[in-house]
Amino acid sequence: MFKRLFVSAVVAAGCLVSALSAQAEPEFTFVLEHVLGPKATAQAKFLEPWAQRIEEQSDGRIKIEIYPAMALGGKPTELYSHIRDGAVDLGWSALGYTPGVYPRSEVFELPFVHTGSAAITNMAIQDIYEEHLSQDFDDIKPLLIHVHTGQAIFTTEKKIESLADVEGMKLRAPSRTGAWMLESWGAQPVSMPVPDLPQALSLGVVDGALIPHEVAIPFKIPDMTQYAIEGDQGVRFGTLVFMFAMNKDRYEALPDDLKKVIDDNSGQNIAREIGEAWDAIEPRGEEIFAKSGELVTLSADETAKFAAKADEVIDRWIAEMNDKGVDGAAIVAAARAAIAKHSQ
Repeated sequence: MFKRLFVSAVVAAGCLVSALSAQAEPEFTFVLEHVLGPKATAQAKFLEPWAQRIEEQSDGRIKIEIYPAMALGGKPTELYSHIRDGAVDLGWSALGYTPGVYPRSEVFELPFVHTGSAAITNMAIQDIYEEHLSQDFDDIKPLLIHVHTGQAIFTTEKKIESLADVEGMKLRAPSRTGAWMLESWGAQPVSMPVPDLPQALSLGVVDGALIPHEVAIPFKIPDMTQYAIEGDQGVRFGTLVFMFAMNKDRYEALPDDLKKVIDDNSGQNIAREIGEAWDAIEPRGEEIFAKSGELVTLSADETAKFAAKADEVIDRWIAEMNDKGVDGAAIVAAARAAIAKHSQ
C-alpha cells in the first residue's frame, strides 16, 4: 500500500514538473528587428522595456527576441518589407527610410509643425491617426507611430548663427521632407540613414547633419562636430516619424487574450510615455556635447527666418498630396490643432 502511494506521489510530482515545464515554454516567440544599436534610446528606453512587459503580462506565453542594427541582414531601407512580408515579426524604423510609402504621416516631419516635444507630438499623432493617417498602414499592424524630440543642426567646422550661414553647406537629411527643408535654406541635402553618418562626417562627405542629441550620443557625433545649433527657446528643425509595427498575420494568429496584451501596450496607451523617454534624454545629450563642442541658440529674429522658409516646404507637400487625391491642407491643419491642444 505504502509503495503504491509512493509511486503515485512520484508520478504526480513528475506530471506537475512536466506541466510547469510546459507552461514555462512560450507559445509564441517573436523576432523584433530594428535599425539602431543596442545602446540607442530606441532599444534601451522603449523596445527592451516593452518586450519585458509583453512577456510579463502574457505570463510568459509570448517571448520577444530583439535584434539591433539589422543584425538579421539587409539595410535599414528594407525593414518595412521585412515586417510586411514576415521575414521578421516586429520591427522599429524611421518612416523616412522608405520614402513615399507613408505619405500622410510625413505631416509631422514638416518644419515647424513639430516644434520640440516628442510627448506632445506623439499624443497629437494618436488623435488624428484613424481619420488622417491609418490609410498608410493597411499592409502591416502598427503598434505605435511616434517621433523623437527633433533635429538640431550639427556641424563639423562652421558655426551657424543665421539662415545665410547655411547656404551651400552639405548637410545630412533624415527624410525627403528634411531634404526639402534644407533646399529651402539654400543648403545641399545629402540623404542617408543615420548609421552611415559617422563615416560621412569623418570623410567630409557632409559638413554636418540634422539629428537630435540622443542619436548623436551612441554614434559619437560629438567627437566629430564642433557646433550644435537649435532655434530660439529650443525650437528644433523638424523631426522624424518612426514606426513600431507587427506583421499582420502574426498578430491575427494570436488568441484574443494575447492580442489584448499587445493592444494594451500600443498606440494611445504608450504614446506619452515613449515621448517622455525621448524628451528626457535630450538634455543629457546636450550636456555631453557641451563638454567638447559649443551649443548655439539662434536669436528669435533668425529663428523666424528659418520658420518663414517652412511655408515653401509645406506648400510643396500639400500640392503633392493633392495630386494623390488627398487633402494635404486638412492633414496639416489637423496636425497643428492636435499639437496645440496637447501643448496647453
